[in-house]
Amino acid sequence: MSTIATPYGFKPQGNVISAAYNQKTRLMKIASGYATNVFYGDALLPVNDGTVAKDTGTTTMTPIGIFLGCSYTNPTNLQKTFSQFWPASTVASDAVAYVFDDPEGIFQIQADGSIAQTALFANAAVVQTAGSTANGVSRVALQASSVNTTNTLPLRIIGFVDGPTSTVGDAFTDVLVKWNFGMHKYNVATGV
Repeated sequence: MSTIATPYGFKPQGNVISAAYNQKTRLMKIASGYATNVFYGDALLPVNDGTVAKDTGTTTMTPIGIFLGCSYTNPTNLQKTFSQFWPASTVASDAVAYVFDDPEGIFQIQADGSIAQTALFANAAVVQTAGSTANGVSRVALQASSVNTTNTLPLRIIGFVDGPTSTVGDAFTDVLVKWNFGMHKYNVATGV
């Protein structure tokens, strides 16, 4: 039972079409000196300089994918570094993010409150909370109080995680979501 708030951002679970998660990622450039921490499970958006940045939206988002770590040359010891999170303001011209960019991706995310069975196929907003530099994991969650039919909200609830750690209606329900229609940048006609 999920009685403690332990948000972990977006965890890729599969694809609406094939239902399999094959762990494919795409490398996308991070701007040298980008001044925001980005954590495993955070949503990313494309920037007009050809890089990606953390998508800090709540009721609207323009995601390109989910951050699954990064690599860069450490400016202090000049060693190639693989990290679960991007440390803000790191100066590295070779910095890249590992991104799950499937526009039909399915994600597991914890809600910041209870979600009832009646919320299935409803839409929801996101709660942005700073991730953990100790373990590199996001603390983004689904906003339980936002669940409704509003078509501009970024997430569509498509299922529930029913198991030893979560059931429908728990205090902090784990749900399965996908990007709402027209939110993912691969499905938006306007360029960056």
